Amino acid sequence: MAAPRTLGLLGGMSWESTLLYYRALNQGVAARRGGLASARVLIASLDFAEIAARQAAGDWDGCAEVLGDAAAGLRAAGAQALLVASNTMHKVAAPVERRGGLPFLHIADATGAALRSAGVRDAALLGTRFTMEDRSIVADRLEAGFGVRTCVPDATGRAEVHRVIYDELCRGRVEPAAVVALAAQIAALAAAGAEAVILGCTELTLAVTPSTSPLPVFDTAALHAAAGVEWLLGGPEGAR
Repeated sequence: MAAPRTLGLLGGMSWESTLLYYRALNQGVAARRGGLASARVLIASLDFAEIAARQAAGDWDGCAEVLGDAAAGLRAAGAQALLVASNTMHKVAAPVERRGGLPFLHIADATGAALRSAGVRDAALLGTRFTMEDRSIVADRLEAGFGVRTCVPDATGRAEVHRVIYDELCRGRVEPAAVVALAAQIAALAAAGAEAVILGCTELTLAVTPSTSPLPVFDTAALHAAAGVEWLLGGPEGAR
C-alpha cells in the first residue's frame, strides 16, 4: 500500500471559501475510501485583511512573499503538494511555488479539464476585478491548455461583481439582491454566446447555484477540491 499523502491548503482568502474546501476534501476522501476516512490536510489560514490591502495597492510581490512563506511552512510541516484556495491569488502561483517548494495544483487546470470534458468552448467568467481583467490568472491558461475561450461582464458589471465578492460574500453575507444581480450578469453573457459560467472566485458558489444561474455552473472551488482529493488518493502530482 502506498504511503499516505498530505496536502497543504493555503486559505483564509477568504475563510468562507476555505471552509468549503475543507468540507469538500474530507467528504471526497470519505466517499472514496469509506468508513471513518478523512483527508490528511495541513491548513495555513492567512489574514485576508492584509492580503486584500496588498491587492488593492498592487503589491503582488508582497502577496507572493506572504503566501510563499506560508507554503514553505506547510512544506516544513509535512505537506507534499499545495492548493491555494483562491482564484485571484493564482496571479502569484509561480513565485509561491518557487518559494514554497511544493508541487502546485492549479485551479485553472481542474476547471479546464471539467469544461473540456463537458464540451464547453465558450464560457462566461465571473470573479474579482483582478481575475476578470488580468487574463494571466485564469483565462489564458484555460484557452491555451484546454481550448476554452472566456468572456467577462462590461466595466459596470465587473465593478458590481467585485463589490459583491469583497463587501458581501467574503463577509459571509448572501443578499437576495446580489443573487439577482449575479444571475443578470450571467444572462447577459449567455446572450453574448457563453455556453456555461465559471465561478472564478471561490466565494461565488455561495450566491450562484445551478437553480439561480441561467447557464450551467462550473464551480472552481469544488473542482479544485476534487483535484485535491484525486491527488490525496494517488492521482497526478499536479501542474508545475
